[in-house]
Amino acid sequence: MAEPRRRARRYRFEEGPAALAVRVPEVLDSQYGLYAWPSAVVLAQYVWAQRRSLPGRRVLEIGAGVSLPGVVAARCGAQVTLSDSEELPCCLQSCRRSCLSNRLPHVPVIGLTWGRVSPELLALAPVDIILGSDVFFDPKDFEDILTTIYFLLEKNPHAQFWTTYQVRSADWSIEALLCKWNLRSIHVPLHSFGADKERLASSSLPGRHTIEMMIISLAQSEGTSVYSTLGSSTR
Repeated sequence: MAEPRRRARRYRFEEGPAALAVRVPEVLDSQYGLYAWPSAVVLAQYVWAQRRSLPGRRVLEIGAGVSLPGVVAARCGAQVTLSDSEELPCCLQSCRRSCLSNRLPHVPVIGLTWGRVSPELLALAPVDIILGSDVFFDPKDFEDILTTIYFLLEKNPHAQFWTTYQVRSADWSIEALLCKWNLRSIHVPLHSFGADKERLASSSLPGRHTIEMMIISLAQSEGTSVYSTLGSSTR
């Protein structure tokens, strides 16, 4: 079997005199968690635009893969934890490689599978921001993602979920699930943080893909408890 092709892609974020360069190692094969997708570059641009508010903030990236947004957050001074599915060790290893490539050897990498209670999920320290780029990729995963997000937001009521996604079908929507799980979303226009371009961060991404960004938070303090729902899904 031929060895997969590998490369280290460089991204450079700039605003005025401020600049940040990061490198993420990528594997050029069909495993979608092993290279940066357009949505990741857009989310990383938003993280960069928010950099002054990040030092000391506690950040969790879910479905991190090559972890571009999380790496940018860590380089901007946030206390970052990276996560991907515990069933995808190759993606967890990709997170670790990205940390090492950016001199972030102490950033924790943990396995979290959407919709599943695990010791790692239960033991998570408090978070202020959850990051997720293109996690809304396959409709069959949408509810598992949002139950996990609700679990985290219920434990951290003032936290926010910053997420970007690529528009692949006009028929796909999470609005009903947001309502079910007592969540609300705010659309963030790309032009508001300089991401309405075909090229970002000195790369050819996001190209001509249609990317959207939203911030998800709790709609109110009370609502359906996620503990019993998640627990029953693992029995």
